[in-house]
Amino acid sequence: MVFESLISPWKAEKHPWELFFFGFLYTSVALSLSLWIFTDYAGLVSVFLTVMSCIPLMYKTLRVEEEKIDYIQEEGSLLREHGKALSFFIFLFLGITFAFTTWYVAFPTEVSQSIFSVQIHTILDINGSATAGVDLFTRIFFNNVKVLTFCLLFSFFFGAGAIFILTWNASVIAAAAGGLIKSHIFASNGNIFFAYASGYSHALIRYFIHGIPEIAAYFIGALAGGIISVAIIRRDFTTKNFQKIAFDTSNLILLSIALLFVAGLIEAFVTPYFY
Repeated sequence: MVFESLISPWKAEKHPWELFFFGFLYTSVALSLSLWIFTDYAGLVSVFLTVMSCIPLMYKTLRVEEEKIDYIQEEGSLLREHGKALSFFIFLFLGITFAFTTWYVAFPTEVSQSIFSVQIHTILDINGSATAGVDLFTRIFFNNVKVLTFCLLFSFFFGAGAIFILTWNASVIAAAAGGLIKSHIFASNGNIFFAYASGYSHALIRYFIHGIPEIAAYFIGALAGGIISVAIIRRDFTTKNFQKIAFDTSNLILLSIALLFVAGLIEAFVTPYFY
């Protein structure tokens, strides 16, 4: 596989920012192939093809993170090591999101709405149930915990399966951000460059202030589920080391829930001021 040979977990840890460009490349190729071969289902097929491109890196990373538990004794040092994987996964997610957003904005409105029709329907469902204040925070937090649970389960049962949920979320965020950017462009009567800059900055504030900790939480949950999955495949549950693995993954899950709590507070009480 060509994409599999482009990047490894060890190289990604040294240069995490490069994963942004890999995410953009994977998504752009996936979207191009989808439009060429599966035109009527390009929005969904592009998500699947992007996921297929990311699976080798995701799976290798889970194995590496599980092996780190064997030779790193202190939990603080171990969490810092996991942080290296988390950083390049976030860059990968940002690259995927930026690619979907860029192509959403670049395509004519009719084409964008056709490709991302399922994502747009999802956005309308979310906006239709919007509330405010504490009720909004409660709904956001428990919905995000549900997504985290799916990430854990997908990662546990399918190894790198959580990347599907995260890529789908990237496409939904991209459709929402792309729609916001296009509305700025259409409403602008002046400099088109200023309209683009205004649209992108507004989208960043609206979706990424709370989005970064939220996505970090999902990736941490995916790491936890994947580490347990690899440990079971390697039959580490029959060794004394499994207690250390269980302790490490428990800390990762608690950390992800804490991040979701913070992200929920930001989305419910801070982000609305930028609407």
